[in-house]
Amino acid sequence: MSLLEKYDIPAPRYTSYPTVPYWETDQMEERDWMREVVRVFEKDRRLSLYIHLPFCEKLCTYCGCNKHITRNHAVESPYIQSVLAEWTMYLEHFPEKPVLTELHLGGGTPTFFHPENLKHLVQGILATVEIAEDHEFSFEAHPASTTREHLETLYDLGFRRISIGVQDVDEHILRVINRFQTIEEVSFVTETARALGYHSVNMDLIFGLPFQKQEHIIHTMSYINRWMPDRIAFYSYAHVPWLKNGQRAFDENDLPDTVSKRALYETGKRMLEELGYHDVGMDHFSLSTDALYQSAETGQLHRNFMGYTPLFTPLSIGLGASAIGDTFTAFAQNIKTVSEYEAAMAAGRLPLQRGHLLTQEDQWNRQHILNLMCRYRTAWLAEDPRDLILARLTEPVADGLVVVGPEGVQVTEQGKGFLRNICLAFDARYWSKVPSGKVFSQAV
Repeated sequence: MSLLEKYDIPAPRYTSYPTVPYWETDQMEERDWMREVVRVFEKDRRLSLYIHLPFCEKLCTYCGCNKHITRNHAVESPYIQSVLAEWTMYLEHFPEKPVLTELHLGGGTPTFFHPENLKHLVQGILATVEIAEDHEFSFEAHPASTTREHLETLYDLGFRRISIGVQDVDEHILRVINRFQTIEEVSFVTETARALGYHSVNMDLIFGLPFQKQEHIIHTMSYINRWMPDRIAFYSYAHVPWLKNGQRAFDENDLPDTVSKRALYETGKRMLEELGYHDVGMDHFSLSTDALYQSAETGQLHRNFMGYTPLFTPLSIGLGASAIGDTFTAFAQNIKTVSEYEAAMAAGRLPLQRGHLLTQEDQWNRQHILNLMCRYRTAWLAEDPRDLILARLTEPVADGLVVVGPEGVQVTEQGKGFLRNICLAFDARYWSKVPSGKVFSQAV
């Protein structure tokens, strides 16, 4: 059996630990969450803000994000007012003005919103905070809906990083996944952003899409050579139709098998490295001039619900439907549907749907997984159940994916492609109750 076949098992992506299916939601209420928020804030006023803007005009059938499909742009203003009202609820609990280090607009499609509405939203946030000197403001952009006015408005508000959803450049694949954009639109957004002064352009690419073959990856990378984004997220397509009905628009037989899918990644990785990109963490690549690579080199790289970031704040707050907050001792997720979220705000209550208070063991395991995801190594703690972890790592060690020593665990070059599997060894909650049904996407 090949390593690909052996390790292509369902496994978490570890944007958090514990992963959401293992949250003990009955152990936390709204007062517990706010208590943890205030406790962390009183030690350090710096925070990161993630604002979820869920609206899209069309459903991209590969997408696993929380979204609301509509062409009715009258939804914009009420939603923004709800987000600002939610932020006000947090402000009422802070003893001082927060210091905003990181602001990210995610979706959905943030550029679904009219530039003036985005300006109203962001100005409403910025008027209530101090802005950190080393701040990073970023937003996700759909090439087909991002105008020069969007780019100018957000630049004037302090945004300097943009993430462009490319996925693939082949027209047939884009049509199958119901994503309508052109190469010219991607070029326009990229070139206009750079001309305005954005210093970091990220592009999202996906391997493993329906009907995707080697020639498609090569074709897409030829355009990456032309655009040369500062960062690239080269994601594995996560096929989870039991969670996302839109993915039932195509058949599993239309997807590349495990070996073919991995070959797509290896081709893309090789071509990116030839262009001067360095692999950073899992699924990410960066030029040496970008802060993401530099933070990885200095050991400052961090991973949270927004993905990889060069900045770390102990407190992250998520605003909007389905957004997740993190105090490092607790997680809290908002109500997922727009209507229920707005109803909660109209009733004047924090729109939390579920949360989790991390135990001390959770915090230790979380740090191990973060270390592996960001630095490819982790050091043993005195409290670790080392025998259990070593038993789970027996096969990864034998297969040359990790090296285990008295000081800790080191991921090998070959092991970088199997990070999710390696992290499983430190996932005590997973092993306490291994899923019997479909919960996670495939690791490879």
